[in-house]
Order: sequence, then structure tokens, then C-alpha cells
Amino acid sequence: MCYDQLRSLSEDEITPWRTTRSPDENAAVVEDLRDRLAETQARLERARAREAELSRRLQEMKRFVSVMEILETYLKRRFQEQQQHVRRLLSVIPQKY
Repeated sequence: MCYDQLRSLSEDEITPWRTTRSPDENAAVVEDLRDRLAETQARLERARAREAELSRRLQEMKRFVSVMEILETYLKRRFQEQQQHVRRLLSVIPQKY
């Protein structure tokens, strides 16, 4: 989470609940809290969307790595088979000194 995006409370917002405020001040505080809640919810929604996208990409990359490992195993086996084949061919050819 990005803590630098968090806004610190002003002294007006920290005043004890017992302090009487005018209805206009109360409405302003409530509106400010609603705005901050909406911003937080929007950030949370974006973070969840980003997490879902990253999870999807991670799964895609895992599948890719799995396919590459299968190909690597296949190619190693084919290479070894070809090496053996060449050795057999070379072993039947008479060597001249």
C-alpha cells in the first residue's frame, strides 16, 4: 500500500466529539469523510484490478515456463538420440591410419 497517499488529519478533524459544531460544520466533516471513503474505495478497486491482472499474467507465465521445460526435455532427448546415432554410424566406418 502506498502510505504517502494517505492524508493526515487536520486539527479540526481531531477535535473531541464533545465539542459542539454547527450543522454546517458537521455536514462539511461528513462530506469530507464521504469523499475520503470514496477515494479509498476507488483505490482499493484499482488495487484489486491490478492484482487480478498480475495474477492472470503470472498464470500465463507459469504455463509458458511449463511448455518451455517440456520443449527443453524433448530437445535434450532428441539431441542425445542424434549423438548416439552418429556414434553408431562412425563406429561401423573402418578407420584408416
